[in-house]
Amino acid sequence: MFDFHGTVAQLEPLPRAVEEAASRCGVELPEYRSTVLADALGALGWVGSGLPPKIQPSFAAAWADRDLTEADHREAFVGLASQTSGAFDGFAEAMYDRLCTPEGWVAYPDTIPTLRALREAGIPVALVSNIGFDIRPVVKHLGFDDLIDHWVLSYEVGWAKPEPAIFREACVRLKTDPEDCLMVGDTLADAGAQELGCPVYLVPQAGPGEVVGLSIVRRMLDC
Repeated sequence: MFDFHGTVAQLEPLPRAVEEAASRCGVELPEYRSTVLADALGALGWVGSGLPPKIQPSFAAAWADRDLTEADHREAFVGLASQTSGAFDGFAEAMYDRLCTPEGWVAYPDTIPTLRALREAGIPVALVSNIGFDIRPVVKHLGFDDLIDHWVLSYEVGWAKPEPAIFREACVRLKTDPEDCLMVGDTLADAGAQELGCPVYLVPQAGPGEVVGLSIVRRMLDC
């Protein structure tokens, strides 16, 4: 079992996402302005920043359920981005759209080699993600959709990590007992699989284009 964001893929650098969002809105930004907006959005706890999100009462309910419905996911992240100081009109919506765009993501360099080695070894793989939109087009764009056997997405199955039910569902689809199934992730939510008896490996935080440490999985599984 593999987590998605922070484990096999990462968002593009935030300044580039801001530039793409501005272009979508027909806004021309000088380079320094893209950096300023990116820093401001990152300070709010945007995806990939590594900082806790600054949740406001106006979208707190949506944030709590953001990984269970598409509507709540959009409301939650648009609400978060709308707090960005000095943003242009349409910024929050455009940043959310960029978040859901396949071109806005980058696979880690060790993702495809690791997944391909597992496939060649006959080890099935499930992608288990807390997410509120369909990441299949993203994974297809990144070039490893054919290496995923099962998709266990929180907004589709109705459970989010660290709930044991989502890991149990993945094990059922993989036709594997939990103790024989490795969960690879990057957060304590992924470590929730331990409640079922699954061994867990958490990769370190890595930025887009950086090696995240998935080669260790190949050694762990002797492939």
